[in-house]
Order: sequence, then structure tokens, then C-alpha cells
Amino acid sequence: MAEAPLVDAHAHVFLKDMPLIGAPRHRPNYDFTTEQYLATLDAHGVHFGVIAAASIYGDYNDYTIEAVRSSPRLRGTVILDPTVERYVLEQMKRDGIVGVRLPYLELNPLPDLTSFEYRRTLRRFADLDWHVHLHIEGDRAPPLIDILEASGVKLVIDHMGRPNAQTGVNSAGFKSILRSVEKGRTWVKLSAGYRMGPAALEYGRELVRQVGPERLVWASDCPFVGHEAKVRYQETIDWFVACVPDDAVRRIIGGDTPMKLYFG
Repeated sequence: MAEAPLVDAHAHVFLKDMPLIGAPRHRPNYDFTTEQYLATLDAHGVHFGVIAAASIYGDYNDYTIEAVRSSPRLRGTVILDPTVERYVLEQMKRDGIVGVRLPYLELNPLPDLTSFEYRRTLRRFADLDWHVHLHIEGDRAPPLIDILEASGVKLVIDHMGRPNAQTGVNSAGFKSILRSVEKGRTWVKLSAGYRMGPAALEYGRELVRQVGPERLVWASDCPFVGHEAKVRYQETIDWFVACVPDDAVRRIIGGDTPMKLYFG
């Protein structure tokens, strides 16, 4: 069996009674606790994890913050209103928060990231050396990537950039990711391939070839909300191995790069 990744760069923890935003994309009817997640990591030989804020909970970050406070093996990202004050961000950083998620998948209209409120808050993220991880359909990503680059923040592209299934590596989103990576402050998550279908493997391999291991991280997307009955944690590791068959390259993507990005 292939060596397990060192870091899982994207998973969710939650309780079924946590408050949901209006019209959430999912309504989990079960708990997936911090303890369950750590046990899942242990069962698969993965040492560290990054808790990603889930869009369905909006800026209710309490459980994520509690999770990262509870274990030095964990880091986390949050969802924030742009009015958040600097001293709140500083405390979150002390707690183990390392970035902010922009959950813009299927969101219309999009927030105006050029407004003063967002420019001010993005500047604060940059000052704290946080990253912003962007979750949006690939074809809608390029103008947002341009704005985020200009703000000076580190940028992490969620779930391989959610590429257009028909155009894949020829899509505007993929080309925008490549341009952004070349500028030196952007990373991409090799994750959620199960949401893309058979095309995910080819797309992931092309990311490895063109982006390179120093700008890629692997993630499980555990517990696979909406797909719980179809996906197992080991399958996400197996997909990673198929995507990156070279052991040395896989160690960089699954270990060196995420350790520097999230735990450095």
C-alpha cells in the first residue's frame, strides 16, 4: 500500500444541531465531530488536518475554532463578514486559524470584492499572512482571481478549481489558475475528484504536470457531505496515488507543501 499523505488539507467537522444559513445546499442529519475526524486520520495514517469552514454554517465558526484549539494536529479556516475587526482576526490566528474561505459556488450575485469593506479586510488577511481559499465554478473564477491577486493575499483554489466538465484543461478557469500560480502566491487543492466523475483523474494529472508539487496540496473533503454513502476515505487516498504515482512528488504534495502553507 502506498504511503499515506502527511496532511489532509480540507475536511469538515460539525454537529447536526448547528445553525444553518437560509436555503443551505445541504442539511446534514448526523454529527461528524473533531474526535471522529482525528480517529479517521489515525485509521489511515494521516497525521495532520485542516478544517475548512462549510458554507452551510455561514460565519458560525465556533465549532471550527473549538476544534483547532483542541489539537495541535489541526488548523482551520473560517467564513467571515467583511466588517470583522482586526483584533478578532488576531485572536483567531492565535487559536490556529490560518485562512478564510470564500464559498461562492452557485452564489448570485457575488459580493463586490472591490468595495472598501472587502479591500480593507483582504488587506488585514494579507497582513496576518493568511490565505483566502476560493470555492467557485471554474468558469466564474478568473475575475475573482485577478482581484484577490491584486489584494496581496495568498490564494488557495478549492477542489481543483471546480473545472467545467466539458472543457476541462482547455477552460478559462484552468488557464486562469495556471497564470495565477506562476505569480507565486497561489496554491491548488487536489481534492473532491469524486464530485467530478471520471474526468477528475486526467484533470488532476494535468494540474500536477503544469502546476508542480510545490503549489499543490491534497485533501480528502471528508466526510463527503451529500456523497457519504458513495465515498470512503481510503478511496480519496487511492485517487491521489493514481493522480500522482511518483512517490517523491506525492510526498511533496501530501507533506512538504501543506506543512509550509498551513503549519509553517
